[in-house]
Amino acid sequence: MNISIKQTKSFLTNYAIYVVLAVLIIGITLSDPSFLSMSTLTNILHQNSTKAIIALGAAFVLITGGVDLSAGRVVGLSAVISASMVQVSNYPQKFFPNLNELPIIIPVLLAVLAGLIVGLVNGLIISKLHVPPFITTLGTMVIVLGVNSLYFDMEPNNSQPIGGLRQDFTKWGSGTIEIGSFSLPYLVIVAIVVAFICWVIFNKTRLGKNMYAIGGNVQAAHVSGINVSRNLLWIYSIAGALYGLAGVLEAAKSGGASNNYGNMYELDAIAACVVGGVSTTGGVGTVQGVMVGVMIFGVINYGLTFIGVNPYWQLIIKGLIIVAAVAFDVRKYLAKK
Repeated sequence: MNISIKQTKSFLTNYAIYVVLAVLIIGITLSDPSFLSMSTLTNILHQNSTKAIIALGAAFVLITGGVDLSAGRVVGLSAVISASMVQVSNYPQKFFPNLNELPIIIPVLLAVLAGLIVGLVNGLIISKLHVPPFITTLGTMVIVLGVNSLYFDMEPNNSQPIGGLRQDFTKWGSGTIEIGSFSLPYLVIVAIVVAFICWVIFNKTRLGKNMYAIGGNVQAAHVSGINVSRNLLWIYSIAGALYGLAGVLEAAKSGGASNNYGNMYELDAIAACVVGGVSTTGGVGTVQGVMVGVMIFGVINYGLTFIGVNPYWQLIIKGLIIVAAVAFDVRKYLAKK
């Protein structure tokens, strides 16, 4: 009997997030069986693909024991930058009236580069000036919002929402690949590719090993010969680039952009990471866990709306899950000490 209890506890400890996801799906399906369909799965995946990319960027930082509050505003900046350069030539309120049609890759790269630069600045301040990540990214969050708002308010745009985006750009946010009767959105494919690349970095590269070492014990990492400063620069830069890519895809998905894009996205990303098993104390986290964490909140948002649950109750449920995940993480941490 004792062995059975221990086995159950071990299973719940190792697979808690998967159990939570399964319980959510079963509960919503019992309330409305039509929820369990391929179209529902496709919609959830499509809605949460960019959130998964943001969460993966946040995971890099969290595993080192840091935090990045600038993520959402970087998403907004990259969305505005990319959207401002891909408007159709005959759009009446064109952001750059005299700009010729550019190859899509140029605005995409510029937007991702903007995110990377913000991440690099975060890494420099944290690693060279030793300002805590919370304060650093809180400051850059405000700075990026200001920069984005100034850019967005430039003549002749004057803070008007950017619209009229080219079809070869928006197809990345709304296009699909038909596989028989199943439609797979481009966004989902991009998110899967990004997740695979992150998995390789986490598990098969020196940067990944160093990332876990820094999060586990930064002093020990120093002693073992790891260049903590250089690794943090790489990690925050990669995170910023991922936020930038997510911003581009958000603009493509919505067909426009404004300087308010990305507001509070960083909180959703951090919550998904924590629920997905990324430790708040650093040194622990997996790509698959982050993806499941994103799916849990995706099921909550879509599923509870699907069965008509009051949005305020949805917020309460999400908050309870976040608190429970952190409490569970802290309990595991204390048990190891």
